[in-house]
This record gives sequence, C-alpha cells and structure tokens, in this order.
Amino acid sequence: MKQFFKYTLATILGVILAGFILIAILFGIAGGIAGQKSAPTKLKPNSVYELKLNGVLVERSEEDPFSVALAQALGNEDNLTIGLNDVLKNIEKAKTDENIAGIYLNFGTLSAGYASMKEIRDALKDFKKSGKFVVAYADNYLQHEYYLASVADKILLNPQGMLDWKGLAAEVAFYKNTLDKLGIEMQVVKVGTFKSAVEPYVNTKMSDANREQVTVYLNSIWNTLLTEVSDSRKIPFEKLNIYADEMLTFQPTDKAKQYTLVDSLVYQDEVDSIIKGFLKDSTASINYVEHDAMCKVPDASKYDRNKVAVLYAAGGIDNGSDGIQSKKLVKTINEIAKDNSVKAVVFRVNSPGGSAYGSEQIWHALSQLKQKKPLIVSMGDYAASGGYYISCVADSIVAQPNTITGSIGIFGLIPNIEGLDKKIGLTFDGVKTNKMSDAISINRPFRPEERDLMQNYVNRGYELFVKRCADGRKMSIEQIKAIAEGRVWTGKDALGIGLVDKLGTINDAIAIAVKKAKLTSYELKEFPKIETFSEKLMKELSDGTETRIEKLKLGEHYQMFKTLEQLDKMDGLQARLPYDLIIR
Repeated sequence: MKQFFKYTLATILGVILAGFILIAILFGIAGGIAGQKSAPTKLKPNSVYELKLNGVLVERSEEDPFSVALAQALGNEDNLTIGLNDVLKNIEKAKTDENIAGIYLNFGTLSAGYASMKEIRDALKDFKKSGKFVVAYADNYLQHEYYLASVADKILLNPQGMLDWKGLAAEVAFYKNTLDKLGIEMQVVKVGTFKSAVEPYVNTKMSDANREQVTVYLNSIWNTLLTEVSDSRKIPFEKLNIYADEMLTFQPTDKAKQYTLVDSLVYQDEVDSIIKGFLKDSTASINYVEHDAMCKVPDASKYDRNKVAVLYAAGGIDNGSDGIQSKKLVKTINEIAKDNSVKAVVFRVNSPGGSAYGSEQIWHALSQLKQKKPLIVSMGDYAASGGYYISCVADSIVAQPNTITGSIGIFGLIPNIEGLDKKIGLTFDGVKTNKMSDAISINRPFRPEERDLMQNYVNRGYELFVKRCADGRKMSIEQIKAIAEGRVWTGKDALGIGLVDKLGTINDAIAIAVKKAKLTSYELKEFPKIETFSEKLMKELSDGTETRIEKLKLGEHYQMFKTLEQLDKMDGLQARLPYDLIIR
C-alpha cells in the first residue's frame, strides 16, 4: 500500500509539473510571438510586396497566435484567414513608400467573394497609377482569382497549370427529402414572393421566382467580371464568353496564352527574373516583403484629433457565436455616438442578415448615432435582408457592382417533429389553463389559429422593415414594396432602383464621410476594438479551439455545417438572405 501511495503521489506531482511546464512554454511562445509582432519592418530599396493569396479572406484581421500552428498540425493551411483591411492598407503603403518597387501577387487557393476581390482589384488599379508594377503568378487560377489577377501588368501561369474560366453557376442545397425521412416538417410563415430562404426546407428545387432572381443577379455579376477583364486584357467581351463556353479549365494550358488571358507560361522559380525586368536596376537583388512583414511597416498617417470611425459588422445577425452579436454591436455604436473625437462613421456591412429583432435594435442605435454625426455605409460581399435593414438608415450607401443586397422580406420557420416522435415511439400529454397555453409546439402541426397568429406576426415585421427602408431611402412605402418581396439585387442593379447611392470602394465611402463632416484632416479609427494578444490567448485556451478545428477540417463545407447548426439557434423572425448561396 505504501508503494501505491508513493507512485500515485509521484504521478500527481508529475502531471502538475508537466502542466506548469506546458503553461510556461505556451506563454514563452506567446511572448515570442508578441515580441516579434511589435518589431517594425524597415524596408530596403528594391523591395517588392509579396502578397500570398491563400486561405480565407475576411473583412478584418485579428491577432490569432495559434491558427498557423494548428493548421500545420492538421496539415491544412488553406483555411488560414487574411484580413481585407490589412491587404488594402498594405497596398496603400506600397504605393506611397519609395522603397517598394512593385507588388507580386502569389496565388494559392483563396476563398473570397467577388465584391471583396473587386475591393483589392480597385486598390491595385489605384496603386498602378504610381507607375509601379503588379505581377501575378499561380500554379492554377480559380476564376475569381483570375478576375483579380487580370489587373496585373503581367500574368504568369505554370506550364502545367490550369486557368479556371467557365462562367458562373449558383447552387443551393435542399434538405426536404432528408427531413421527410426523419419525419420532420418545416412549417413556414413568410412575406415576399422572392423570399426563398425557406425553400431548402420545403422544396426539392428552386421555385420559378427564385430561379428568375438568381438568373438575373448571377448574370449581373458575370457581366461585371467580363467587362473588367475585357478592359484590362483588351479582349473583346464576346470572345471571353466564347472562351468560357470552351471551359478552359481542362483545355491545354497554352490556350490561355494563345487567347492572351495570360502573358507567359513559366515555372515559379522563373518569376524572379521576370520581376527583375521591372526594376530600374535589373541586376540588383529583390527584397521580397511578405504580407505579415508589410503589416508591420509603420503607417505614414499622423495623429489627428478628428477621427473617422470605421465600424465593422460581418456575419449573420444573432445566429450563433460567430458573426454579428446585436447587443455587443449596439453597445459599440452607442460608445461611438458619445465619442466627441469621432466626427463621422463609415459602417462596413458584410452580412446576409439574420434575426429581425436584432436588426431592429441595431437600426435604432444607428438612427440615434446619425442624429449626431454623418453615417455612411460601405457594403461588402453581402448586405442583404437584415444586412440591408441595418444599412438603410445611412446618409449614403456605397456598394460594389457585384455586392449582393436587397432581399427585403421576413420569414419564420417552426419545425413539426410529430413524425419523428412516432418513428421513435415518443408521445406527449399535458394540461393547460387557457385555449392557447400550449402554443406553439414543435410536436404537432400548427392549428389554424396559430398559423394566423404567426402570419400576422410576420406581416407586422415586414411592414416595419419596409417602413425603415422607405424612411431611410426617402421613398414611399409603395415604391419600396415594388422592389421588395424578398428579391435579391446586385449593387449595380440596386443603384438603378434607389437602394444604394454609389458604386465604389470602402475608401470612396470614407471620402464621402469626410466631405459630409467637412474635415480638412482626420485619422481613421477602427471599431470594435480588436482583442489584445493576451485576451485572444485566453480565449484560444478556453473555447476557441473547437471552432478553429471545425473550420480547418471542414474547409469549404464549414458553411453548410454552420447553416444546419444555426437552425437550432434561429430565434423569432428572420430577415436573412434567401439561402447560403454557393457561387462557383
């Protein structure tokens, strides 16, 4: 027995000691990363900003100390995130710094929306006005990557690579047959002929109205892409469509050069010699500056007491732990409203919508802020349904032509699992004091009076949504209803019907805010506050790992997983994009 206690005590002490050592190592690594992060980058002559476009493009970067290590451990580095805000800042730094000779776009596999790609593309077009070069290389170009690369002075492709050029297709997953097999019926209440968010749960294919709207906005996005590629590559619009019909992806690689979609077929180790040809001294060595290092180049902007706030709102509204949390966002909006140093606000929205209740709370906070200072909205890939709800209050709305917006409509989904209960032998019984005390139950279908109550509830929500849009856009209720009904529009089409004011970038939105605030000098300040390194570290050690592993392991299927998970978290009416659309 004495030996048992001896070994048990030794084991316990060993575990405790190992725990302390592990914590020390973690904080040592954290300190090293933090120290490395704080060291500024000093640029040398003949520097080239190497932008590796790999992973997932998000609106805003965050301090994320363990993502790289976790991705490497799981053998999946294609799902690391890169912040659009940092990319745009770095391109501007590269434009103004005399030590930067040009930009090298080094493509991997980048997951990004077309509106976000256009933000970068527009920034690169502006960069080229400085007389500096842009060179793009890829082993393989995905279609949206080629859209971005087409702005480059020289486009390079591996001789054994592929150029994906085939046009756009939209795909929706339908769950009805699966739910039928489980004995689950999704009961729908909605307003809007085009409000198709419920279709995946009650249909097995697109409705005619949905097919019509998807066809219209998909062609709008494709035409924007064709127009810009045609302009950059000097290839007739019609020929680009002919090449797409050939599906260049699986054609011989030299066809891409023959059609002048690319300039040269080279291996990656030959890129240096091509870039040197753009330098004033072609014999000089190239100093490549990677993205992370470029982020550490000191910003040339000076302190100014006048601030223009850039407030980010990305993701679904109150649809889980990810995305926009209405309570937190309202708190931030109120803080900005009270901050006298903030003279104007640019509200960057990239959201497919979500909770109608949460959207209304955000709208109210923004309407209060707007009474004190100019409010300009900049739309990202999505600002639809609830995303448009929280945008419509702005003094001015700026969108990209390929932004997905509109979708002014509301729906509710209540599952009826009576069939599932029967399959597994589950029964229910109970008592009630009043006629409607047991409403609404998921264990039986709607009663007629319950359906009427729910439909009236949805109707009131829709009327309020329409009124918010009408007041914000200075249009009549009838004018809004004529373009509402849950219909989705591209930014380009939304401009023509009065849902947005201008097509442009986030920098265009900032310029409008500065003009409305009558500022001669200003400093940008981003909100919400990014978590500090230590805050992020503690979060990673607690609850951040599960989500990160899901993202890294599921990759492109993570969004479908989140859609199913969010069904459990949908509370009340939803002002949401018709579905999680996959455009490829």
